Amino acid sequence: MNYSIILYIVGKVMMLESACFLIPAVTSLIYGEHEGMAYLIVGAVSAIIGHLISSKKKFENVFFAREGFVMVALSWIVLSVVGAIPFVLTGEIPNMVDALFETVSGFTTTGASILEDVESLSHTSLIWRSFTHWVGGMGVIVLLLAILPMAGGYNMHLMKAESPGPVVGKLVPRLRDTAKILYLIYLVITVIEFVILLVVKMPIFDALCITFGTAGTGGFGIRADSLGSYSYAIQVVVTVFMILFGVNFNAYFLLLGKHKKDAFKIEEVRWYFGIIFAAIIIITINIRGYFDNILIALNHAAFQVGSIITTTGYSTTDFDLWPQLSRNVIIFLMMCGACAGSTGGGIKVSRIIVMLKSVFQEIGYYIHPRGVKTIKMDGKVLEKPVLTSIRVFMLTYIMIYVISMFLLSLNNFDFETNFTAVAATFNNIGPGLAKVGPMANFNIYSYFSKLVLTFDMLAGRLELYPMLLLFSPGVWRIGKDK
Repeated sequence: MNYSIILYIVGKVMMLESACFLIPAVTSLIYGEHEGMAYLIVGAVSAIIGHLISSKKKFENVFFAREGFVMVALSWIVLSVVGAIPFVLTGEIPNMVDALFETVSGFTTTGASILEDVESLSHTSLIWRSFTHWVGGMGVIVLLLAILPMAGGYNMHLMKAESPGPVVGKLVPRLRDTAKILYLIYLVITVIEFVILLVVKMPIFDALCITFGTAGTGGFGIRADSLGSYSYAIQVVVTVFMILFGVNFNAYFLLLGKHKKDAFKIEEVRWYFGIIFAAIIIITINIRGYFDNILIALNHAAFQVGSIITTTGYSTTDFDLWPQLSRNVIIFLMMCGACAGSTGGGIKVSRIIVMLKSVFQEIGYYIHPRGVKTIKMDGKVLEKPVLTSIRVFMLTYIMIYVISMFLLSLNNFDFETNFTAVAATFNNIGPGLAKVGPMANFNIYSYFSKLVLTFDMLAGRLELYPMLLLFSPGVWRIGKDK
């Protein structure tokens, strides 16, 4: 295990987070709040510690997959722990477990909250909650790769450990340039949404917080009813941008380049929009009688479909009160998630496609035992290692899901509450159904259950294996992989 590179990356992450604390500190000055001092103090301490553990002039630049996974997992844990401390110091979330749950929910872009009165928070802490979504959306390690002059071809191990989806590749030959392009696209779309929200007369502070949450597909609201009290124009804008941020960013890269037509040929993107369209139609028809007219029903259906499939988690109405058919569609969208290579969570549309094709492939073998059938995506044959990784991912996903359900059952809540609580955290969505519905929160659970759900959020955001690898004794042995 190459401990020197691990300490280097973790230290740089702490220094990066200390810079992020300037956002709530400046907000505190603008609104004349004293909470900003806690963020400045924690930021200063984090910067010092980060500098000390990463200042070793010489470190081994060669590392492999296990170091990459460990670096990413530890970085996200440290990021979350440090990010939670200001909540405790300000007294706004006095318990560390609750503060950690809230912060992990922010960075993993889950949006599940333990707060019963979010409107009582200071502007300082509200902006920090939302900004964690934006930082975690594209990934803190990807951001580091974009700004740090790290040489060598080993950085792909970091990208693979943090980036969502079964296949992670480069947009351009240099990984650092790929990271820069991803963050540039991310930043530009973020700014566009912010400007449009201002145009439709959303207050500046609200627009900033909601934009951060939309971009990162996070979903922390700053009002008790999430986005329910905002105008229909604002809700439509947020709906559109939630869906846009759930698109594979490779499509945007192709749209900006010479091969614009190829962007529309990406199979996952076509399925993604097809699922959204079908879900909106089904839910709109199903909830028509719950609203004054079909357009209002369509607005709420489109918003919730966009929010859930992209795992954003904003809401405009209490969809827990909708008919069972609509609730079932929402649960499916929770599991499905957005596109790989987006800021969304969930299993990912690409994995759903591959699993469906695997079913038809198996049926084909029974019909034509000697036939040679391959599974293709975007006209390319998927290699056996990719197919195996998807199948193992699904098995691991189910295993963690079942164990989490079992542990949460100790609270003695109903099945629907526990099932959707795990779905909402594991898939980085936010609200579930029943006792953890859009108008409720996760404070009903014990501290032990909150820690279980905190692990689920981290595991879901990091595609399972980085977090699981931390519990493997063999990964910590000293020595290089061969």
